[in-house]
Amino acid sequence: MWRTSASPPTSPLWSLSSPKDAPTGRNQTPTVPAARLKNQGRRIAQIVKLKPEYVEEYKKCHAKVWPEVLKQIKDCNIEDYSIFHDPGTGILFASFKYVGYDYAGDMEKMKDNPKVQEWWKMTDSYQESFVPGAKSSYDGEPAWWKGVEEVFYHP
Repeated sequence: MWRTSASPPTSPLWSLSSPKDAPTGRNQTPTVPAARLKNQGRRIAQIVKLKPEYVEEYKKCHAKVWPEVLKQIKDCNIEDYSIFHDPGTGILFASFKYVGYDYAGDMEKMKDNPKVQEWWKMTDSYQESFVPGAKSSYDGEPAWWKGVEEVFYHP
């Protein structure tokens, strides 16, 4: 669910510095450029299972994520990205915030990056998907990581 309003605010995001700056005619508007509001973000969570024999290898590679992968994540408008591991069940829980305006387009950019593809190939080999029919992170449909529903949020 998007956590932004359906329409932009009706009042301007700027204020006039003095009454003399106010428009004088009925149809005149101040010449202050309009600013685009930053998308407040869509929170996304996903799960996948980590194979027990790869726990240490997975932690090791994530301690030094390749710079090209980190840059692509940022360039695709992903923030606050975390992955948690439950050793009892083997579940990896990923959580991030998407702050862009074209999720599908940004995910295509991510998918098209050869270094990201190489990273996914490596990390997928450490995992088992919960999604029936999923082949890899690159194949996309069905998704490798299973999306989970947010049932509570308190900022």
